[in-house]
Amino acid sequence: MASEEPKAKRVKLEDTNKEKEKEKEPEKEKESKPKPVGKKLSQNALFGMGNPLLDISAVVDKDFLEKYGLKPNDSILAEDKHKAMFEEIVKKFKVEYHAGGSTQNTVKVAQWMIQKPHKVATFFGCIGKDKFGEILQQKAEEAHVDAHYFQQSEEPTGTCAACITGDNRSLVANLAAANCYKKDKHLDLEENWALVEKAKVFYIAGFFLTVSVESMLKVAAHAAEHNKIFCLNLSALFICQFFKDALMQVMPYVDILFGNETEAAMFAREQGFETKDIEEIAKKTQALPKANKKRQRIVVFTQGKDGTVMTKGERVEMFSVLEIDQSKIVDTNGAGDAFVGGFLSELVQEKTLEECVRAGHYAANVIIRHAGCTFPEKPDFP
Repeated sequence: MASEEPKAKRVKLEDTNKEKEKEKEPEKEKESKPKPVGKKLSQNALFGMGNPLLDISAVVDKDFLEKYGLKPNDSILAEDKHKAMFEEIVKKFKVEYHAGGSTQNTVKVAQWMIQKPHKVATFFGCIGKDKFGEILQQKAEEAHVDAHYFQQSEEPTGTCAACITGDNRSLVANLAAANCYKKDKHLDLEENWALVEKAKVFYIAGFFLTVSVESMLKVAAHAAEHNKIFCLNLSALFICQFFKDALMQVMPYVDILFGNETEAAMFAREQGFETKDIEEIAKKTQALPKANKKRQRIVVFTQGKDGTVMTKGERVEMFSVLEIDQSKIVDTNGAGDAFVGGFLSELVQEKTLEECVRAGHYAANVIIRHAGCTFPEKPDFP
């Protein structure tokens, strides 16, 4: 996913039904349009909750994928048949370790895009009392994310094997400790809930539906009650298929829904939308029942190099992405998480939706040039 100045007209988040003004010539618009100025940020304004994992990334071959029954571009939870895979990938291929987990990656990218103040982004999740857990804590500090982990000793810190072939990645997550997050032992604690109350934008990847729906619902209900923005990601095909009851419990609270084209298609199939057209899927998803009537749901579907679809008011708009030389793509593993991170970095500053998408494309463009969800010291976002 690469970045380009969206051709669509800018529309404010609070007024998605505003009439379209005359569009200027792209070149002139670029020259005359100043970069929007966002609201001054406070610490803990952006809240994320999810599965903190240590990513084990490696470029593998097709035989390796076939041996463990993996698809080239997919996300699954590890089963018994995958246990040996974690050892084999380390022995057979050159691996790199990165602090990961979808939501943690996203808030890390958002904080990187924001730069200062530090700790605009908060993160909750569960880790083990072990070396991998220490690495995740260290990486969060280095990224200036205010991570508050629930630590327990029953399970080790979770890992995720990222099996890369060309520009595809197959993710196999062994949640372990991440699966042990407890609402009553962490989220409900007064000092932790105070951080939820400080936030104005919330983001949770769909992966967390397999861990603690009750935690998601408590945060989502808080957002709806206080007219804050709650964002969710479809995250993976298996979430849309096998966790759809939990997904639809949370859906009424979702102000902004993210997903990619394959997740959108699976969601549509499971919901009986009877269409494969991504714009129609976006419209039907937007129209699903909603708790907070003050905010119309926004649906954002990425399609890799084919551009990003977003609902705004009664319209669905497409945002083009720049082509990128295949030789410059190092790892697409973090592209989706990075897109959302870029988007949220502008959203939390109350920028326009177009700026949010543009920042998302920029962040994804940077991340796919690096191994894992890693990036240079500072962004160069124009």
